[in-house]
Amino acid sequence: MSDTTPDAHVHLALHPQHPSAVVATLTGSTLHTARATLALEGFRPVSDDTMLLVRIDHEEPYYANITANLLRDAGTPVDITDQLQEEIDTEWTWANHPMTWLDRDGIRLVSAEAQKIHDDIASGLLTIHLHAHDGHTTVAVGTYQHADSVHLHGEDHLRVVSRSYDTPGEAIADFERLHGDAVRPGPPPPTDTERQAAQALASMSTPRAAGAADAPAAKAELVPVYAADPGDHEALLDKFLKEHGEWEKYRTWEDSTTVANHESLTLRAVFDHEADGRETKWTFAAYETPVSERLWHGTATASTPAAIVSALLDAVAAENAWGRGLSSSITETAITQATSPLADADWKHTVDGRYITWEAPGAQAGGVQFDAFAAQRADSPLPTWIIWGGHAVHQPTWALHLSAKAPADLVQYIAFEMAEGQGTRLVLPASPDASALRTTPVPAPVAVPPPAAHLPGRSR
Repeated sequence: MSDTTPDAHVHLALHPQHPSAVVATLTGSTLHTARATLALEGFRPVSDDTMLLVRIDHEEPYYANITANLLRDAGTPVDITDQLQEEIDTEWTWANHPMTWLDRDGIRLVSAEAQKIHDDIASGLLTIHLHAHDGHTTVAVGTYQHADSVHLHGEDHLRVVSRSYDTPGEAIADFERLHGDAVRPGPPPPTDTERQAAQALASMSTPRAAGAADAPAAKAELVPVYAADPGDHEALLDKFLKEHGEWEKYRTWEDSTTVANHESLTLRAVFDHEADGRETKWTFAAYETPVSERLWHGTATASTPAAIVSALLDAVAAENAWGRGLSSSITETAITQATSPLADADWKHTVDGRYITWEAPGAQAGGVQFDAFAAQRADSPLPTWIIWGGHAVHQPTWALHLSAKAPADLVQYIAFEMAEGQGTRLVLPASPDASALRTTPVPAPVAVPPPAAHLPGRSR
């Protein structure tokens, strides 16, 4: 019997824990053609009867719809859940996409090429030798098997091949010349989107080979709070509003935004329900009076651990962290007070020009940075305080920014959580081909990197 008969059936649904990822469940006895069609459109097998489509451009519903039409044309019945159909029917828009000359189809072509680069790296077809942060985004140099070497620019759905070279030596030498002291060996740390894609695959995978039943499963481990997973920010917002009756919740004309106002009208928190990864999830602002200029402000990315945001919320809800009566400049005493929990915990303290930095001890990366230049102007567009976790302050997994007149007590609340807090992080078992992404370190570079254009992310 051919699987173009109703014996083969495909059910498409959204992934239960990873929005936009699509799960294909196959039933029937002859599924070869259905599996091949799904695989050609990017679905990966995770068990004998399940395949998963997970992409770094969040376009899974679009490609799932194309796949469904191909399957139906071949005679295979396809069911699509109402939730997935709603996502298919929703037209996405792009905010501040750098390639302004492209229409929607052109943008999808760029994303598709970025997806191919991602898949080539994951499969080992493209080996990354070095990476760097050029001040705006991630860049890297790598070599395809039996093909050219390339320079890559950007992250996730904005990653492109910027240059090609005949040999790895030529590509590496030019990369070192361009990016100087910013160069680091091997591939860059995975982005939030890449990590979420890996988690989506791991959460649905089952051992397939004989004797694989004892393979290690993904599990949560206790880590310092700055290395924890983001957690549930929606639940954090709801809990804060429930416990603080003096704060009122408003929904704006945009369904994606909630505003929480203090009854005094001098404190405000804006929450973006759809922000993801390193996009701004929370925006905070404090005012001397309801009609005065803004006193201080702050932002936190969606990838920020919920416990860190909770510490900030506790601080803005406390009278001693209100921000009133501050002097016009930040004093050395205020800085010492704000960072005292870090000093007590023996965090590494360094001074580099305008920057004072406290970095966490041990293997996990996290820190607090004070910018003396930004602190001199209350209206500076640069953050005075950057609280971060991840690879480095200029390449963080998450970041919380505070302006010049943020109260020392407020910073101290967060610093104490950074120094003493703990959280959980999902740890994935190492894949058999993980070594494909490991490379041999190269000598340290010496040149100074040139500026590069910023490539912003995507919003709905």
